[in-house]
Parts: sequence; structure tokens; C-alpha cells
Amino acid sequence: MTTPPMAAPEREALARVVANRRDIRTGFTMEPIDDDVLLRVLGAAHQAPSVGLSQPWDFVLLTDLEVRTRVRALATRQRERFAAGLPTPRARRFDGLKVEAILATPLNIVVTCDPTRGGPYTLGRHADPRTAPFSVACAVQNLWLAARAEGLGVGWVSFFDPDELRAELGLPAHLQIVAFLCIGHVEEFPPAPELALSGWARRRPLAWAVHHDTWGARRLPGGEPMSLIEETVAAIAPVDQAARADALARQAILTKPAGSLGELEDVSVRLAGISGTCPPPIPEPVALAVFCGDHGVHAQGVTAWPQEVTMQMAHAVMDGGAMTSVIARSVGVEVAVVDMGVKGDLPDRPGVLVRKVARGTADMAVEPAMTPEQCRLAVEAGIDVARDLVAQGNRLLVTGDLGLANTTASAALLAAMTGCSPEEVTGRGTGIDDAMLAHKTEVVRSALERHGVSEADPLVTLAAVGGFEHAGLVGFLLGAAAQRTPIVLDGVIALSAAVVAAAIATAAVDYWFAGHHSAEPGCRRATEHLGLRPLLDLGMRLGEGSGAVCAVPLLQAAAHVLAEGATFESAGVTERED
Repeated sequence: MTTPPMAAPEREALARVVANRRDIRTGFTMEPIDDDVLLRVLGAAHQAPSVGLSQPWDFVLLTDLEVRTRVRALATRQRERFAAGLPTPRARRFDGLKVEAILATPLNIVVTCDPTRGGPYTLGRHADPRTAPFSVACAVQNLWLAARAEGLGVGWVSFFDPDELRAELGLPAHLQIVAFLCIGHVEEFPPAPELALSGWARRRPLAWAVHHDTWGARRLPGGEPMSLIEETVAAIAPVDQAARADALARQAILTKPAGSLGELEDVSVRLAGISGTCPPPIPEPVALAVFCGDHGVHAQGVTAWPQEVTMQMAHAVMDGGAMTSVIARSVGVEVAVVDMGVKGDLPDRPGVLVRKVARGTADMAVEPAMTPEQCRLAVEAGIDVARDLVAQGNRLLVTGDLGLANTTASAALLAAMTGCSPEEVTGRGTGIDDAMLAHKTEVVRSALERHGVSEADPLVTLAAVGGFEHAGLVGFLLGAAAQRTPIVLDGVIALSAAVVAAAIATAAVDYWFAGHHSAEPGCRRATEHLGLRPLLDLGMRLGEGSGAVCAVPLLQAAAHVLAEGATFESAGVTERED
């Protein structure tokens, strides 16, 4: 006989406590916490499960105002360092966030971990020493839930250098600091996490996070297995026509001749349709995702540059010295480097998203570049990147790419998906001469003939002649549309992925903006095929997202005009007589 569950009222109470737990930073009172209440909260923390029952936690209670004032100075210094590295739009939003309540609560609790507690033979710690701080995290969660049940708010402060804080508090050197918590009574608990209410981030749905047996086999308990690609396509809704109509009507009463702002007026109308509101929100913060991959077709001699340049340029983007990084920084665009399939290994550092499917594709001139499973995994990775960037508060996404020989794969995709000849869509890429261009065109033609691909089956075509970064971009484009988030396309790499994504979900095109016409001939064919009008034509052919980043201020200007522009009535300007 199995142990019966808790009674329904207890389960419901627990569910309410869990659902209403918040990371609180504002609205605290300085009302003292009764000792018996604090004892119950700490007792709940002390009952947490721990590896080998080692109980590696300790709780340092801070009430002394002088000590806490010095600690707050440490946190403030780290906050300022963090803020100094933020792009301008993100910095503006961060400036309005309260990230700690060290002096606004009657009590701070520092939760520490002794990773040596229990001795050398602690059960469960041998294979992974991190189980000790994991155990302490369980204690923190127990504390947090118990505090909420007692009507107390808890705020977690993370703006600390651990060594500085340890020295300030005089903690033994062998202790790790797991959490610094601010605890107190609150005037009221907000209806959602404060970071969500401020627009800094969004909560991920549970359905994104549940996998069965193998990664990517998504299914909620009791639900049907689902394909992430199919689910994403099903979530792509048409843009809001009522909001578009409102934007058109507002454009007509702004203090300017009708149509005088040209393409900016259409951009503002499209942004309104995407957001479903008029005027639309300003599309910021902005994130550029640079999808990186190596290509087996490089072995065919289609570029004069060695393959290791992919990895070298990825490092340049990460380090901020690549031209794209410089341009992005100048307009406040955040940069993420996504390793879809480079041959080497990118370092583990902020801004690097390792989603490697394999170390480069196969040679499409000999065999399919990707297996169907590899292609699916790459597309799903791109969807996840889009969803995660949107969940982190970004309101505009930008495509970027890196990969030696990727213009060869792009030409093959464009020829297959648009019906153009290889000659019409194959360009000079990194600057090859006439002889190499003729050879590259022939490689594209041969690959198309070998695989017999066409627009009829876009994923088969993508797997046969695309690259891992192309597949990632396909998912990125679909994922952005499913999140009702506008996205700016860069040059021929992104556009070749876009024609594949459009064949999968036609409605997604309305969420995309063509950033610019690059010098690659396939760009014009692709934008014509998609019905998109590029915002810029600067003769650029660098790739990496550079042209798309240059177009970002135009989208933001269009939204500002619609939101802030004076009308004839508000400005007292006489309208034109018809």
C-alpha cells in the first residue's frame, strides 16, 4: 500500500505558497521579525535534503547596520561595474531596477557551504563535489518557501565578489557563499516576479522544459509527444490587421505630408501589426545572434581562406574587435555567439551559446551536408535561442553568421528554393577571382544535381545542401515569429535561411525585415522571392550581421515617430486642403 498524498487543503496551500513566492526587492517594511517566526524559517531550511546527510550549510544573520552598510557598498560597486558594460538600451532599463534591499530590511542572511563537511567518505560526493553547494541550494529554497508561508519577502542579492564579501564578513577561507538574502515583511506581494513586471525577462513555459528519456523529446506528463518545429510553426499567428490600420490612420494625421517618410512609415505600420498595438513599443533591447558553423564543402576549394578563420573570427566577435561587434556596440545591440558546428571549441564565457550539433557538416558535393536528425536538432537549437533571447527581455532580434564556405551553401539553398540558376545566385563571397567563382558555381550545380532537391521539401533541401548555421537561422526566424518578435535579416546567409523558413511557415515572413542589400547576387533574388524591401543598400558584403545591425536604428526611429510625433491637431498645424 502506498503512502497517501497530503490532504487536498494542504496540497492547495503548498501550491499557493510556491506560486506566490517572489524575489522581492521593493515594498519591504522595517517591522522586526519575531524570533519564533525566524526560528521556524531557519528550521525549515535546516530540514533540507543534503548529500550524504552532510548538512553543509550555515546561516550568518546580519542585523548590525554598520556591517550591512559596508556590505551594501560592495554590492553597489559591483552593480556599477555591471552597468558600465551594458548596451545603452539595456542600461536604461537596468537603471530603473532595484536589485537589492540590504538596508531596506531588518535582516540579511548569508547562507554558506562547507564543501568538506562530512569528511572524505561522504556518500554521493565522490563523483561530483558540486553536490555540496547543490544541497545548500535546497536549504535556500526551503527557507524561501517557509518565509513566504510566514508572510515574509525574500530578495536574493547576487552583486557580490565572493572573496570581497567573505573578507568583509570575516568568514573562514574554506567556506563558499551560496546566497545573500534580504528578509522582511512586505506591504504586498507583487502579482508576478519584478523582473517580469519590468520587462527585463519573461518566464519560460513549462512545456519548453520537459523532455522524456532523450533531450528534445518534449512532452508534458499525460500529454502527446510534440515536435518543437511543428509547435513553433503552429504558434505563428498572422500579424494584427487592426493595429496596422490604426498605425496607417495615425500616420495620416502626423505633421508631415503623406508618405514623406517613405519606407519608415511602412516599417512603423509593420511593427504595429507585429506587436498588436499602436503605437508599437520601441524595439529595444536588441540582440544579435551570430550563428557559426564550418562546412565540408570547403574541401572543394570554393574559398581562398583557410577553414580555421571561422574560429578566429568567432573569437574576434566575442572579444569585441570584429567590425560587426564594433557596429553593434555603437548602436547598443547585444551580441551572442552561437556555436552550431565549428570544428574547434569556443571558450566558456558570457555571450557564448554552445549548441554544437557536429564539428562541421559533411561535403555536400559528395553526400548530404547533414543527416535529417542533425538538421532537426540544429533547427530546434535556433528556435530555443530565439525563445531564450526573447525571454531575457529583448524586443528585437538580429541575424548574424560565420562560416567559411557558407556562401556556397547559401547559393545552393537559394537555387533550390527559388528556381534560380546557380549562376544567378552564386557570388564571390570573401572575394574570390573569376576562375574560382566559375568553379564555385559548378560545385553548386553539381550538388543540386546529386541531391535532386527542391522547394517542395524545405527540410530535406536544408539537410542536403545547407549548413548548421543555416539550420540554426531557420529555427531562429521561426522562433522569433512565434514569439511575435520582429527580426532583422542580414545578407545572403540569413536570406537563404529565410527562403527555407518561409516555405515551412509563410506567415513568418511578416515578422522579418530585410536589413540591407549586400553585394552578393543571391540577396536580390531572395528578397524578391520573399517580398521584402531592404532598408539599406550600402554595398556591404562582410556578413556576420553587420548590415542588419546598421538597420536597427531605422526600426527604432520608425517606432519613435509613430509614438511621439505630433499630430496636426495637437501641434495646431493647419492640414492640407484637398
